[in-house]
Formats: sequence, structure tokens, C-alpha cells
Amino acid sequence: SSDLYIVISDGDGNPRLYWDNSSNNAWYDPYGKIRAIPQNSQTSAYVLVATDVGKHISITTGGVTCNASIFSAGDAVTIYNNSGSNQTITAGASVTFRLAGTATTGNRTLAQYGVATLLCVTGGATPTFVVSGAGVS
Repeated sequence: SSDLYIVISDGDGNPRLYWDNSSNNAWYDPYGKIRAIPQNSQTSAYVLVATDVGKHISITTGGVTCNASIFSAGDAVTIYNNSGSNQTITAGASVTFRLAGTATTGNRTLAQYGVATLLCVTGGATPTFVVSGAGVS
């Protein structure tokens, strides 16, 4: 069989979507494999970075902090608490976390083996995130 590689680019020739069946038989975009949620494993306190968009952070201790001026509206990061203890998801200075479906703001607690998604609804220097998931309070 022969390899098939299809590229869909923007007007400037930058690849936006491509298919690669040479080894993975999958579609990719600039963030990686589509319909996959790559893992970023952390074993101590972790501060989110822009390259975490579309990934899940597996944290065992120390919690996760989200700072301002990193994310844009529509960006999402998922956090998995891979431990038997609660982890704190901390809103950095000028960051607002809203617990989904409530008016509650502030840092969030992620229960043991819980999963939380942070959806950035307003980006920039004073971002707002909606936090939802199982084991989030």
C-alpha cells in the first residue's frame, strides 16, 4: 500500500488540517491529533502554559495554577487528579474562575481522581474561565 498525505492550508500556505496514514491514520491540526487529548504528566505544582491547550494535565501533587495573559477565548484545558488527595486549581492574579452553572467564583478544589475542564470564555489580561467536571467544587 502507498502512503497518503493530504494537507489543507490557509491562504498563506500554513497547514491547518492534514491527514497522515503513513503510521497513524489520523487527522491533525496545529495543536496535534484531532479527537485525542494528549497527556501532560506532572508530579509537582504546575503552572499552565499556552501549549497545554487541548491537552489534559495529569497531576499527582501540588495543584495547578492558571495565570492571566496565557489563553484566548475558546481555549480549553482538562485536569485529571491522579491521586487519592484533593488538588487545588488556583486562579492566578486577575483570573476569574466560575464554577459551571453557578455564580460561585474563586479557586476550585478537584477531588481525588476527579476531572475538571477549564474553558476560557474571555481571554487576555483579565481572563474568565468556566470550570466544570466530576469532583469539582
